[in-house]
Amino acid sequence: MTARELDAAGVRDPRLRAAYAACRQLNARHGKTYFLATRLLPVDRRCAVHALYGFARRADDIVDDLGADATTAQRGAALDALEADWHTALRGGAARDPVVVAVADTVVRYDIARRHFTDFLSSMRTDLSVRDYPTYADLRRYMHGSAAVIGLQMVPVLGTVVPREEAEPHAAALGVAFQLTNFLRDVGEDLDRDRVYLPVDLLGSYGVDRELLQWSRRTGRRDYRITAALAAAAALTREVYREAEPGIAQLQPVSAPCVRTAFVLYGDILRVIEEDGYATVHRRAVVGGGRRAAVALSGLARAVAARRRWKKQRADLPLAGGEIGVRDGTRGGAA
Repeated sequence: MTARELDAAGVRDPRLRAAYAACRQLNARHGKTYFLATRLLPVDRRCAVHALYGFARRADDIVDDLGADATTAQRGAALDALEADWHTALRGGAARDPVVVAVADTVVRYDIARRHFTDFLSSMRTDLSVRDYPTYADLRRYMHGSAAVIGLQMVPVLGTVVPREEAEPHAAALGVAFQLTNFLRDVGEDLDRDRVYLPVDLLGSYGVDRELLQWSRRTGRRDYRITAALAAAAALTREVYREAEPGIAQLQPVSAPCVRTAFVLYGDILRVIEEDGYATVHRRAVVGGGRRAAVALSGLARAVAARRRWKKQRADLPLAGGEIGVRDGTRGGAA
């Protein structure tokens, strides 16, 4: 975490500064697309986004990357410990995990609903035992906690130009769209963890089941049925992106370029999956560095212009009118 970001966010306590720095390191290491987009936010809001990402990453790592020899019971115990630490922090106690320290501070600063974290941890527990989802409706219920709530957590930080409740459905849909994209990108890796996140009924309508996917993964051979099923899943994902896109214009102008950049980059993952013939059972689709840089530079230009307009608008407002509340993501401070 840069001192500039911490200073702009008003984080003075050394323990808090170290906690936010740990979250930033997690985001930079694991959330390449997410981290790149975060760099386009006003400097005072980046700490909060790193904290939200860090908490989600910490839980996800417990479920997926605690260690090859970790049992389900051990993973469950680790999630229990994380949740207990979370509740300790919310009560004002001293949390042990720096990621929890940072996210608890963010929740208070931006008045983020606690239920979003409860729902998130509930979905993480689902991953300990559930290996597939019979229908898309079943998957959407899971994704409410694993993805939609991430978008909902972000809304108070990003700020809106409409009432928060008007923007929230689009933010939730964007979280779902991003996760569906990840599911398509990671079909093979998820199979290695004995999980299939694409709905069983969607796969079955093309003659695909877990055994066929595992055969394809094991042998490296392609099957037209798998290709058709993944193409259908990609089309479904694009529908969710269309549902989410109107929400970008509802965000505060200084935040919108960040989300637009993430929207484009995740959409590029879908494009690369298609161009690679839906081969994600065998390999992960990767957006090239040149394309990522071009999208980021375009987003940066929009972000800089938006910040200039924002500062001018605030300077032109009377003092009382220029104070922007929590809903708008600034806590009354400068962007």
